[in-house]
Amino acid sequence: MEELVIGLDIGTTSVKAIAFDLQGKVEAEAEQLIDTYYPSTSYVEQNPLEVEASTQQVLKEIFQKVNQDKVVAIGISCAMHSLICVDDKGEPLSNMLIWSDGRSSELADSLDPTLKKAIYSKTGTPIHPMSPLLKLMWMKDNRYQPYQDAAFFMSMKEYILYKWSKQRVIDYSMASATGLMNIYSLDWDAQALELAGIDRSQLSDIVAPTTMVTDIDATIKTALEWPADVPLIIGAADGQLANLGDGAIKPGEVAVSVGTSGAIRQLISGQLVNDNGETFSYAFTKDTSIVGGPTNNGGIALQWLKNVMEFEGTHQEFLAGAEIIEPGADGLLFIPYVNGERAPVWNQQARGNFYGLNMTHKRTHMVRAVLEGIVFNLYTINQSVEEIAGPPTTISANGGLTKSPLWVQILADVFGKPVQLADTHHGAAWGAGWTALVGIGRVESFEQIKENIPIKQVVQPNMERHQQYQSIVKKYQKLNGAIQSFF
Repeated sequence: MEELVIGLDIGTTSVKAIAFDLQGKVEAEAEQLIDTYYPSTSYVEQNPLEVEASTQQVLKEIFQKVNQDKVVAIGISCAMHSLICVDDKGEPLSNMLIWSDGRSSELADSLDPTLKKAIYSKTGTPIHPMSPLLKLMWMKDNRYQPYQDAAFFMSMKEYILYKWSKQRVIDYSMASATGLMNIYSLDWDAQALELAGIDRSQLSDIVAPTTMVTDIDATIKTALEWPADVPLIIGAADGQLANLGDGAIKPGEVAVSVGTSGAIRQLISGQLVNDNGETFSYAFTKDTSIVGGPTNNGGIALQWLKNVMEFEGTHQEFLAGAEIIEPGADGLLFIPYVNGERAPVWNQQARGNFYGLNMTHKRTHMVRAVLEGIVFNLYTINQSVEEIAGPPTTISANGGLTKSPLWVQILADVFGKPVQLADTHHGAAWGAGWTALVGIGRVESFEQIKENIPIKQVVQPNMERHQQYQSIVKKYQKLNGAIQSFF
């Protein structure tokens, strides 16, 4: 009988449940969008009760869509950097602060550089408002009532698992992304806890991604129509699992995810950090970690331009014509920091810029410049990643921007490497599913997934254009460096 595994993907935009066969083909899917709230300037929150309810809903839907007898396991992927204050009964005292919450920006800017470097060198998490460490420090300094009343502090995944099973567990990668875990000891860091003003008893036990979550509440199982004896595996964070799901797990295999925001990542053996603090280094297993850099500005930069121009057609229509513009958009460069920026500058006050505008430039030039600027930023981030992980040999790409053949070709041309596109955009969910299969012993290793990834297309670079882009990227980086003092 054909077997199925379910990847539960708890993101910031939506919650998805995807049923895969063991070759990675999607058999069924269910999705619920998540509402995001902006109660004040730079505050970005979601309601954990709503997210948990959506998680139940998608699991129930997926169970109804498949032959339940075929399901062998469920694995979880979750977005990083979320934080909820929780009471001793497991009820939320606060909304969930998500990665883009920026209320601790001033605090992050005010910290002593020596302290920042010391914390980063142990945790691998850059000092930035995205980090739960900074969120907790802000709560402490501002006498945030939910913080003062909290028995526990949890990510969204921990909250769901605690509500469903009463177990307080967190996998290495989610713990690593809090900025509170020492990546060398794989334990909570005493200095970080002191800065946050919390005790280790308020945090969950750190476990491997293949850990099985037991004793799921019977009422939950009944409400979700959960198939009998189907195990739940804790899984990992979305970044690590996206690499796994795309098969980018060996040296030189780079994964690029670009939707609204984006990231570029490599899996490495051991734990290493960048001396300049330009990249993150998050544990995945005891022996591996993911090195990379996140950007705030992926497809959101293109959407910004479309909105500014009040272009009411489709994205495909908006991009039409940009493909015939030569590399470099006739001298037009775009710094894509319209949404602040994480890597490589780690400055929420960073701002976007067009440089080189003249009377001959049209909409198509600006579109081309924005598409290129997004890639130039990723290329710049990757130069820092290379210092730790080495140069790329191949690139696996996923996310909304990969629907644009032009953008994918620019990515291949700038990096001068082939770009592999999977037949599904559910890389993190497939990575979660595969982790569940490893957890139950159904497959032997994480590496074995490389034999089970449906590939849709491999886009080859135009090496002549790659040579053109080498000089254009240098101009972009020189411009970027020159305007840093204005942020």
